[in-house]
Amino acid sequence: MSLFQISRIFAPNFWGWLADHTGKRAPWIKLTAFLGLCGFMGVFWAQGFFWMFFVMAALSLFTSSTLPLAESLTLAHLATTNGHYGRIRMWGSLGFIVAAVVLGFMIDIAGIASLLWFLLAVQLVLFLLSYSLPEPKIASHAHDHFSIWQVIKQPNVITLLVGCSLMVTAHGVLYNFYSIYLSEHGYSKGVIGLLWSIGVICEIGVFMLMPVIMRRFTLKLILLASLLLAVVRFLLIGVAVDSLWLLLFAQTLHAATFGSFHAASVEVVTQFFNGRHQAKGQAIYNSVAYGVGGTIGGVAGGYALQYLGGQVTFAMAAAFPLVGLAVIGFGLKLTNNQQNSQGMFR
Repeated sequence: MSLFQISRIFAPNFWGWLADHTGKRAPWIKLTAFLGLCGFMGVFWAQGFFWMFFVMAALSLFTSSTLPLAESLTLAHLATTNGHYGRIRMWGSLGFIVAAVVLGFMIDIAGIASLLWFLLAVQLVLFLLSYSLPEPKIASHAHDHFSIWQVIKQPNVITLLVGCSLMVTAHGVLYNFYSIYLSEHGYSKGVIGLLWSIGVICEIGVFMLMPVIMRRFTLKLILLASLLLAVVRFLLIGVAVDSLWLLLFAQTLHAATFGSFHAASVEVVTQFFNGRHQAKGQAIYNSVAYGVGGTIGGVAGGYALQYLGGQVTFAMAAAFPLVGLAVIGFGLKLTNNQQNSQGMFR
């Protein structure tokens, strides 16, 4: 399973370069969706660790690239259609809830093997839907004459990527070990599922409200508030694990620690990586933040959980968004146009 995190570090950059080099997004989404479908079909025949390792490696190389390509296509359309990224991204969160509910009943009725057929159907539908994606017109951008390395080397870009990685590192601990942690403290699977659902529901709510939030607050302020609330959230998970009400409150903060933070981060990334660098920019953001950050959180969290225990691990995880708060607060310098996300939609 770690192959998916590792692939997110490398694979999206290759496909992002292809998309920007050819000036096309949709054909590469179709190709990665098709190859992901083919890769997943290998799961039905793989026997033994090494064959499964090979199949999962092939699958992860393609499926880890579909999302950043699709997000770059979405953002390219939004630049000319007055759209709102958060209200489109919320459908991914709704999909998460539907999958969790449907799979719960399906596995109870038909057994764990039904999971493979469900995921195969999802991959097939994803591939078929990729044929309905309209190719956007790529608008020119002030940084088009820069090389990709000149864009990356800007202090603002480095600051943003480091800050995002720190936030995702803490969430890497959460995504990998939260359910195990709660189970060890006596919570039932039903309660654990409820806590996860509350977080995703709140995430959907904030995605719907992002256009209003971004009109009232600057992107930097949204990032800082999200990081501060992440510090509170992870401390609560660590020190108040025996209080269900405090855990419920901590899960509502997922609206900020993932929802508003991710939406604002994507907006800022788009300010620096646009035009002919847009797909590469989304790929780099996914690779550094979710690939590197998620991998560090998963690996470090595993060792910390083993040797220090869950309460110390989650309390320590709060240190990552705390450092991110300082990095973004002192290092990210945005112009007035960049501070206001609405400028990119005019």
